[in-house]
Amino acid sequence: MFVGERMSRPVITVTPETPVNDALHLMRTEHIRRAPVVSHAKLVGIVSMKDLLNASPSQATTLSVWELNYLLSKLTVESIMTRDVAAVTEDTPIEEAARIMADQRVGGLPVVRGGEVVGIITETDLFKIFLELMGARDSGVRCEVRVRDEPGQLAQLTQALAAAGGNIIALGTFAGESPGHSTVTFKVAGLTPEEVRARITPVVEQVVDVRMTHP
Repeated sequence: MFVGERMSRPVITVTPETPVNDALHLMRTEHIRRAPVVSHAKLVGIVSMKDLLNASPSQATTLSVWELNYLLSKLTVESIMTRDVAAVTEDTPIEEAARIMADQRVGGLPVVRGGEVVGIITETDLFKIFLELMGARDSGVRCEVRVRDEPGQLAQLTQALAAAGGNIIALGTFAGESPGHSTVTFKVAGLTPEEVRARITPVVEQVVDVRMTHP
């Protein structure tokens, strides 16, 4: 899966000359938390709702309301935007975008093509993918098991379920609590929790949890 398949588009942008108050109003109206900053169709920065709110005056200020309005009317996105922007392209693997966001602690990345912004991938988009990956919107028997981190372990698990007539609708592998082990979480349809437990117990190291779930 690539960024271009899941990015939000068309993307809402602002320019460096956009007044902070206008940018704040735009974000509230459009229900977004960040916007790429473009100049002559090229990405030059990014600004977040947090940036805009931090640029607003403190309630402890001694300035009058007229003085505040005047100062804010002169304050533009250019003065508060982040200029060193991490960006990705449409053919960036989705997990690479997630890694960049986690490592840099940002909630979204502009997607560019030839320097022009064509979309944005956000933490909300990644949450939706996670829901799909884990089958959160599907009914079925959800299981968590521990297996040895060895070739063939997943094959044994899936074959045992298929032999019983189960249909795996979601599966994810995660690092185990100790070296040499992995945690596997999956959801299967067509079997009862009791049938699933009976089938997988002989082929895994430990059955952690088995339960029926409904969206």
